[in-house]
Amino acid sequence: MDSAAEAAPTAIPEIAAHRRENNFDALRLVAALAVILSHAFLIAQGTEKNDPLNWLTGNQCMLGLTGVFVFFAVSGFLVTQSYEQTRSPWRYLLKRVLRIFPAYLVCIVLTAFVLGPIVTTLALGDYFHRPEPYSYVYYNSFFDIRVHELPGVMFVDNPVGLEVNGSLWSLGCEFDMYLMVLVLGMLRLIRWPVCVALLALGMACIAFPDTLGFLGGWGWTLSFFAIGMVLYKLRDTRIFNRWLALLALAGLAASIPLRQFILLFPVFGCYLALYVALHPKLPVIRATRFGDLSYGLYIFGWPSEQIVIWLMHGHAEWWQVFVLATLLAGTLAFFSWHLIEKRALRLKPRKAWQERGHGIMPREWPVKSLSAATSPSNTAGPSS
Repeated sequence: MDSAAEAAPTAIPEIAAHRRENNFDALRLVAALAVILSHAFLIAQGTEKNDPLNWLTGNQCMLGLTGVFVFFAVSGFLVTQSYEQTRSPWRYLLKRVLRIFPAYLVCIVLTAFVLGPIVTTLALGDYFHRPEPYSYVYYNSFFDIRVHELPGVMFVDNPVGLEVNGSLWSLGCEFDMYLMVLVLGMLRLIRWPVCVALLALGMACIAFPDTLGFLGGWGWTLSFFAIGMVLYKLRDTRIFNRWLALLALAGLAASIPLRQFILLFPVFGCYLALYVALHPKLPVIRATRFGDLSYGLYIFGWPSEQIVIWLMHGHAEWWQVFVLATLLAGTLAFFSWHLIEKRALRLKPRKAWQERGHGIMPREWPVKSLSAATSPSNTAGPSS
């Protein structure tokens, strides 16, 4: 594996070596809200045809899906950094497990044993005697979403009315990426040519689903994670500059009439997202003022929208679902962060900057102050 010392700037002010300003937190928050907004159309109307990005791209991609893509790109960048700054592969894995599992397990348990009993049309005794609630928790604990409905639970009479949490599919793919980084790191293969090869493989999985479909969700999401790895490994070159950003913007716009929006989004859309997040001249948005809520918003967003539409007897406008569900999911995310996630993260090994004081900002961009290396955003949920 490339030494982080070889890639890092040689002279960094001591206070800036372990923390610098960026907008990763804000980017992840926007991505989570984009997922909730997109799902509001799907849940309220039973179709994605009125999703704003789906309309803009001519039915190529939902807005929520691009939010997931951005989550993967941020993860690719920050999780690669995490591995290189963690001395032990097993400590790296422990950090990833402590980030993704505690809130996730609480979410699926609450779904099966609180939300389900509230909504089900079965008598409670009958509900708890059915195998599905227990199977739901068991299988989903291993990111196996074969059980995704609960007995007698229908939130709204439309194609997604039985789905208790349509956002969980990506978390298994996300954790697979963490394991991929672990294996590559142990084999000393976290090098930019390998990362570029992974990006190409992931794009091939999207372009040739019939041929490479056996790689499943891992293959389909690989390019979005790999672009983050590539950009992290090349962060000390001139990879982040306004001319490439303009080219990426033009490429993203051209991908729409070319009918290749999803295929080209890793190269153009994800690049632009990370460019904006890392740009030193943009004002830093204090998106974690009340806690790092993006992961909680993501995992609790869908159930919140379903309970909103259920309480409104299946008749609500998309904006009503979005606003009310965002308030509910935001509340759940707040308590999830302060009662579960934050406490779990205290069990992590020493912070990366205490092990190796190398930063993430591109060499060409001046350091302003503190970094994502120790911010809550460097936590690798679906959000990073």
